[in-house]
Amino acid sequence: MTEFIIVGRGLAATTLAHTFYQHQISFKIIGDPNLSTSSKVAAGIWNPVVFKRLTKSWLAEDLVPCLLAFYSECEQCLQKKIITERPIIKPFTEDQEKILWKKKATTDLKNFLEPDVQSLPTPELEYFKIINGYGIVRNSGNLNVSDFLEASSGFFKEHILEEVFDYRLLQTSWDHVKYKELEAKHIIFCEGYLVKDNPFFNWIPLKPAKGEILTIDAPELRLKNSIFNRNGFLMDISKGRYRAGATYAWDDLTRESTEKGLEELHSKIRQMISCDYSVIKREAGIRPSSVDRRPIIGAHPIHQNLFVFNGLGTKGVMLAPYFVKNFVNFYLQKEQLNKEVDIKRFYHLYDTKN
Repeated sequence: MTEFIIVGRGLAATTLAHTFYQHQISFKIIGDPNLSTSSKVAAGIWNPVVFKRLTKSWLAEDLVPCLLAFYSECEQCLQKKIITERPIIKPFTEDQEKILWKKKATTDLKNFLEPDVQSLPTPELEYFKIINGYGIVRNSGNLNVSDFLEASSGFFKEHILEEVFDYRLLQTSWDHVKYKELEAKHIIFCEGYLVKDNPFFNWIPLKPAKGEILTIDAPELRLKNSIFNRNGFLMDISKGRYRAGATYAWDDLTRESTEKGLEELHSKIRQMISCDYSVIKREAGIRPSSVDRRPIIGAHPIHQNLFVFNGLGTKGVMLAPYFVKNFVNFYLQKEQLNKEVDIKRFYHLYDTKN
């Protein structure tokens, strides 16, 4: 009997698989990688700063060291480069922004902001619209999520059942679960926004958001190993090729790119650069955000060997390694789940529905 069945093939499920593997916790993975595309589409950026209020991202000082250690270990395991530490370039529009930046860079954001405001663009930033200087964020970067998922699928191929999970075939009892011929002590669902179709956890309050992103060809740009952020982002992926994003939509949860999203992305790009570019690829995915912007992790209120790991939203690359570690330590009875992510905060919704 295996210890866990993991349902899902995205970032959360894959991060769990690596952590179980590291702790010698046996598991099987069930899922169709084509069901949800949000992880594959994601740019995988981690940013320790919330620009809107110029504050520290939740738990940033804990999350960033954890993600760097975790993904670096995965790189060694997979024998593949998957993370890149990249500074984020943030242009200013008003002098007041620069004053606040300098203040924050010497106080609560001193680990993440370069204190010196840059007044003149470097040659690398030619064709970028910078009218009033810019600041630089440290300890930021991106994970190549699609490469991480693909390489991990190959590494864990003996653990994977590539099929759509059929909830009707899951048998539960107090000390184990059974799915077809597979028996396990526990099952954990990492299905993203598709948890809406899960009869055991469809009551958890997600607020999914559709995001669209472009791959563009802009041969005149010379940005390299940095992220430019101005009401959107541009990030190089190869010479002359960039990813540009992203949009947010809560009323359209289809997985197709839209003309509305395309026009919004064109508008964002035109705010950032002055040179010509062409669109190479359009992609869309549904982010599994929660109503309180915190992950939702823990056991079902009745079936205590059924777990969920969901609600990573837009910051999944930052959140997943830290909270997978928290969950595994919780499972091994070493620590409690963080109260802000514990599913118990929503048990009343299950009681209401049932």
